[in-house]
Amino acid sequence: MRISTLVAVSALLGACAGDASAAEKQYGPGVTDTEIKIGQTVPYSGPASAFSSYGRVMTGYFQMLNEAGGINGRKVNLISLDNAYSPPKAIEQTRKLVDDDGVLAEVGTVGTVPNVAVQKYLNQNKVPQVFISAGGRRFNDPQNFPWTVPFYPPFEMEGATFGKFILKHMPNAKIAVLYQNDDYGKDYLAGFKAALGADGTAKIVAEASYELSYPTVDSEVLKLKASGADTIVYFATPKFAAQGIKKSGELNWKPTQFLASPVNSIQGVLAPAGLENVQGAYTTQFTKQAGDPAWADDADVKQYVAFMKKWAPNDSPNDSVALSGYINAQAIAKGIQRCGDNLTRENLLAQATSFSKERVGMLLPGIELTNSKDNYAPYRSLRMAIFEKTSWKLLEE
Repeated sequence: MRISTLVAVSALLGACAGDASAAEKQYGPGVTDTEIKIGQTVPYSGPASAFSSYGRVMTGYFQMLNEAGGINGRKVNLISLDNAYSPPKAIEQTRKLVDDDGVLAEVGTVGTVPNVAVQKYLNQNKVPQVFISAGGRRFNDPQNFPWTVPFYPPFEMEGATFGKFILKHMPNAKIAVLYQNDDYGKDYLAGFKAALGADGTAKIVAEASYELSYPTVDSEVLKLKASGADTIVYFATPKFAAQGIKKSGELNWKPTQFLASPVNSIQGVLAPAGLENVQGAYTTQFTKQAGDPAWADDADVKQYVAFMKKWAPNDSPNDSVALSGYINAQAIAKGIQRCGDNLTRENLLAQATSFSKERVGMLLPGIELTNSKDNYAPYRSLRMAIFEKTSWKLLEE
């Protein structure tokens, strides 16, 4: 199947920018009449390497746009470097992007830990840290970090979605929580507890945290099982979520499971953990699913599958991490397109923080992107889904 519709979208991005165009060209670092140089870091190695498909898909997306003429007549040179999910490595690679490669902006960097590591450096140097794939509250702080713009749904909002669901549908649940001991896990946990409220928090019978340096979370899972919990919530990253789910299965412990969206990838987490161990698990979603028969004839899904076949052939359309990269790349392209010929760092920031009910391919019906100079976060709602057999199924709202 040809990806003619995607090429048409690419051609649209290459057309004039309308009101966004300036009569006189204004360029920031990394921009010429023919090129826009942007950069990112992705954990292609290390404890969060399951996120690597995100970078490959994003790279493929801009290659596709370039083949169709680029954005406003300029080719986009995306430099994607490995941060190994390590703060020192992230800082080293980001400095290379800014100081050596001279990028206009850092875009779509994935992971809480790498983004925290470079946030102050980029803000101090007034380099846009645009549409990062992290949902921590510190990334939506226009007053203190005006150059950082999040794209991933806020972790606290997702944690709260789980809490509200449990209160409504599982009022007698005895809850265990496994969370990463950093801003990522703590933000999820804070939102979860806030939604449960003072009375609901008593439903949490055990908590266990882990550090990124841990080889496994086996002992944490043993502790949680011993608590008598019948429900477990994973505010983890892919490697540790897969370990926890697999260990629970080996212990024949079968609690109702809630998986934060960064760990709901069928290919990256569920398959390694054993699909038999995740039947009936819950997650949140904001995207259509290529592997769900309900979307088999959907135009967005057909375009996405065709894109993956050509531009990221070694990655699966069913990998939610890969899909995240695809959606994020579209938003970044929209932000750049809106700049027209005013391709300065200041204008890119302005355009990336003034979305109004924007849609990109593969978002669920009703999910739109809206942000402002006072609230950078573009997502306002999520949908719950349950895992059945080999795929996630959306629940009725």
